[in-house]
Amino acid sequence: MGLHFGNLYKIRNIITYRISPFELKAFGGFFSHGFPNTIRRIREEFFNVVPPFLIGYLAYDQIKKRHQQLMRKNPADYENDV
Repeated sequence: MGLHFGNLYKIRNIITYRISPFELKAFGGFFSHGFPNTIRRIREEFFNVVPPFLIGYLAYDQIKKRHQQLMRKNPADYENDV
């Protein structure tokens, strides 16, 4: 066949137009579609994501404080040392 990847078949009587990737808008529709969609997704998933992270952080913090407390020496054990 000897055709390049972009020319593997021929379509007759159909005209196609293409825009170069360098001429496309980099942020086309971002402020009208993308940003509101991002806000909507965050609002919908907030209560599915934040509570588990909050519970995990609080548990980690309490465990860390308890570990530090258990690692301290008791001064009453060393009162009679000379």
